[in-house]
Amino acid sequence: MPVSSGELKRDLGLFDAVMINAGTMIGSGIFIVPGAIAAGFLASGPSILVWIVGGLVSICGALCVAELGGAMPEAGGQFVYLQRACGPLAGFLYGWGAFLVINTASIAAVAVGFASYLGVFVPLSPWEIKLVAVLSIVLLTLLNCLGVKVGAVTQNVLTTLKIGALVAIPTLALVLSRGAVANFAPLWPDEPSTVLMAFGPAMVAVLWTFDGWIESTYVGSEIKAPERNLPLSIILATGLIVLLYVVVNAAYLYILSPATVAGSDLVASDAMRVVLGASGGFFIAAAILVSTLGANNGIVFTAARIPYAMARDGLFFAWGSRVHPRFKTPVLALLAQMLIALALTMTGSYIQLATYVVFVSFLFYGLSAAAVIILRFREPDLERPYRTWGYPLTPLIFIAFSLYLVGDTILQTPRESLIGAGILAAGIPAYLYWSRSRSTTLPPPQEGS
Repeated sequence: MPVSSGELKRDLGLFDAVMINAGTMIGSGIFIVPGAIAAGFLASGPSILVWIVGGLVSICGALCVAELGGAMPEAGGQFVYLQRACGPLAGFLYGWGAFLVINTASIAAVAVGFASYLGVFVPLSPWEIKLVAVLSIVLLTLLNCLGVKVGAVTQNVLTTLKIGALVAIPTLALVLSRGAVANFAPLWPDEPSTVLMAFGPAMVAVLWTFDGWIESTYVGSEIKAPERNLPLSIILATGLIVLLYVVVNAAYLYILSPATVAGSDLVASDAMRVVLGASGGFFIAAAILVSTLGANNGIVFTAARIPYAMARDGLFFAWGSRVHPRFKTPVLALLAQMLIALALTMTGSYIQLATYVVFVSFLFYGLSAAAVIILRFREPDLERPYRTWGYPLTPLIFIAFSLYLVGDTILQTPRESLIGAGILAAGIPAYLYWSRSRSTTLPPPQEGS
């Protein structure tokens, strides 16, 4: 496949950008996680409240990143923002972690989840599950090599289908009268201390379920009118999914009751069996298949722009910045990302890696919110087509919750977190190597300049 140096093409409209974010946010979590959250409360009020609070915190993060994306609509997203606000090492370590572990382990994990749910319709052995996962990663990568519009159309179709599936859950429950307001009882547990003890761990799970609202920033250089469409896509997608998740969680409680939701490992399947009978389980399995495939397409599509941006800046292998002359996609970065994800899928090591770096994403999210404050002071004249609503309270709220999530993860899994920090620190020698190589290839300053 021939490649050449060149620019990525601005082919994505507002709808495409919204679907990228929304499609990546909707994974398998909304179909499974609510049961574990409800188990901590055993009451409908806090079970819904935690989704509202988690959604508002996610919106705070989205509002912060919207300002950064509108001001710096470039490929690589957080890599660009962190490099500018916190220094080149911070930007590099984010890109290092994202390319080697965070995104590639996510691709592997979601692919295995997709293949596992396919087993509901076609019985698969453990090796066949890995094979299907591998084939799905290869297929999505090749689709995204064929042009940004191909990847965007795939994302639009899959995201529309899974939004429709989520909307169907409360709609069918109401239309078919398969629930009752009485099922919301009890609204609040008898012991208020129960809520206080369970709220923190539940917030961690909710914030991870909402994750993905930043994805369109990675393709900032491919979005039309980015000064308008990039911030708007982040805000619209996050608001849409927060509203949808709160309504769907209320629907689970309306159909099943808090106690039944709390005792369910597959809450969406159990709810839809009440609504549609035996076919309800197959409906949810199909919805999860579409959901995981769409989420993975969003990650594959956007994540490869991070090593592309690093290579363009001289902080990665030069081939990472190569763009296909016809399709205008970073094919070599996409293929390299695919190879790492395939290796993690076949070895199963993505499970350990995902555990090791579980706190890293929100560490960098918190830094990105801090970048809004840093750049407001350091570069007050930077053109900002969108300015974070509620500044400075909005970034401070998100930073506080990010620190809580990171701290909770370290306390709960200290060994894994230490290994994750080691993986991140291993990027420092690589940064020193590439930064030194970059400095030796820069042209000497011109006399008089």
